[in-house]
Amino acid sequence: MAPARCAGQLKGCDTPMTAFWTEPDFDDHELVQVVHERQSGLTAIIAVHSSHLGPGAGGTRFWHYPDPQGALRDALRLSRGMSYKNAMAGLPMGGGKAVILADNARTKTPEMLAAFGDAVEALGGQYVTAEDVGMSEADMVTLSQRTAHVSGLPVTGENAAGGDPGPFTSYGIYLGILAAIRHKLGKDGAAGVHVAVQGVGSVGGGVARLLAKDGAKLTLADIDAGAAQALASELGGVAVEADAIMTVPCDVLSPNALGAILDEDSIAALDTAIVAGGANNQLARSAHGDPLFKRGILYAPDYVINAGGIISVASEYLARREGRLGSVEEVRTRIEQIPGRLEEIWQESAASQTSPDIVADRMAQKLIGRG
Repeated sequence: MAPARCAGQLKGCDTPMTAFWTEPDFDDHELVQVVHERQSGLTAIIAVHSSHLGPGAGGTRFWHYPDPQGALRDALRLSRGMSYKNAMAGLPMGGGKAVILADNARTKTPEMLAAFGDAVEALGGQYVTAEDVGMSEADMVTLSQRTAHVSGLPVTGENAAGGDPGPFTSYGIYLGILAAIRHKLGKDGAAGVHVAVQGVGSVGGGVARLLAKDGAKLTLADIDAGAAQALASELGGVAVEADAIMTVPCDVLSPNALGAILDEDSIAALDTAIVAGGANNQLARSAHGDPLFKRGILYAPDYVINAGGIISVASEYLARREGRLGSVEEVRTRIEQIPGRLEEIWQESAASQTSPDIVADRMAQKLIGRG
């Protein structure tokens, strides 16, 4: 195992970056590496939290961070989340994540991607990358020209696993929402259930479409107000402003945008029975799960409900390592185990009077040898 490494300063930051091990989100990560390649202009952070179950797997995020220290925090939090997510999904993969620091214009070049692919390859399989915010299937193809340790590549055969993991993420979240409705509301299905969906991109939009087919009542919001209105018109829902979705009276709030949305103030303002969505790290801090629990709001731990995408890319990668094609059926079979895991968490939460996020964390920590 390679030692943890970190450059002394991030491009674009006037002062030396805080030592990664002093960050509150540092959790005995196995590797933290800053990659800076001058010729292409690439600056990226690769973090591997745990390889106890296998290589650290998790997508690469391409994002502009006004404060580069925020990129480090993202890499640390997201890689730890991937350790827990992969463990709870029953995958033989550890947890990793990468962030590429974009400029204001979100400039992305083939040279930058090539340099990043070389950095992944240099780790010798310790980290396996895939799509995340700001990265596309085409970008994965570009990376695959420089490293074998990439997944989410275009489908290469009929009914083969691969391609955009977004629809698989949406499917798992949809199944998790149905499980939450059964558990909390005692209803067998989403017909007539009011779901407020925050974020209507690939994942949130997919969740909304699946719920609409079931007859759910939908309220939608996105930072792209036009996209929210267009989807609402398509599905017979209602669009609201992005800053209003968190306080909409509803049965289910489904956050599917960026994380850290649940803090003391936002939790106090919620008017919902359930929070179940695909955004990573929805709790601003780990302590914020308890106020949700005390308010009687059922929470679906994000890394359990949103595991469909990593199940898809991991199945594709593992099958390719074995010299075969993974199938959509095996991916869907794994995803369809998500509701059972959530039910197990909620039952233990009720029995122990402990918030579901803490219950899930303890389960995941045991699985990665840290419990």
